Amino acid sequence: MSDFVDKNPWNALRQFTNARIALGRAGNSLPTAPLLAFNLSHAQARDAVHHPLDADALHEQLRAQNFRTLDVHSAAPDREHYLRRPDLGRRLSEENRAALAQLPDESPDVAFVIGDGLSAFAASKQAIPLLHAVTPLLVDWTIGPVVVARQARVALGDEIGELLNAKIVVMLIGERPGLSSPDSLGIYITYAPKVGCSDAQRNCISNVRPEGLDYPLAAHKLHYLLTHARRLGLTGVGLKDDSDTSLPATPAAPAISAEPDASATPNSNPG
Repeated sequence: MSDFVDKNPWNALRQFTNARIALGRAGNSLPTAPLLAFNLSHAQARDAVHHPLDADALHEQLRAQNFRTLDVHSAAPDREHYLRRPDLGRRLSEENRAALAQLPDESPDVAFVIGDGLSAFAASKQAIPLLHAVTPLLVDWTIGPVVVARQARVALGDEIGELLNAKIVVMLIGERPGLSSPDSLGIYITYAPKVGCSDAQRNCISNVRPEGLDYPLAAHKLHYLLTHARRLGLTGVGLKDDSDTSLPATPAAPAISAEPDASATPNSNPG
């Protein structure tokens, strides 16, 4: 059967990217193997959106690593409402809002929130390794309890941070799944969080996963942004990510130009 497949001359470039390039051709269509791979990736992306976050397991893993935790739920009562009513995912449930308001005031320098977002896979797989990578860098920071949030949108972190009286909130949230990245984590940093903050007031680090932006590099960028956010008293459009200038010099990778697949589309914000 392989005799009927015309190889693409770009085939050698596939080692540099997960984008769907150089797939070959069988007549006027794709060969069977890449077509089946596409269908599998599409099914994995759909599963990532609908798969529930195992919050109990996440709390157990965090506590085993000596993190204090809190559990919250947005105003979206279930996944159907979460997907149809993004506004509900941006606010806490009445019960959780009242519970957080009654906590002792610790006023931490930074509060981390792990939200399921549009991929619970990402929150479950990437958040704890990232916390392990970044917390040793925060030697002079007070860190609040890690909040695990279900049915969460990005802006839910604003209300959580405000109620915890945190100087900065960091939302670790599952991004919209792409066709080669159903488990990509996004990081959103907001200084002086409060209900009503806009996306222009936050910084974002995207595609955190071993196959994308790995944990050490993501932690380096996050530490850089946190440090300068505290120094300047702001995040968002006024805070530029120049963290690459402080990285050790590495050999330049070969320049590759290729059409990105769906995982690289800019609309990855589950906010």
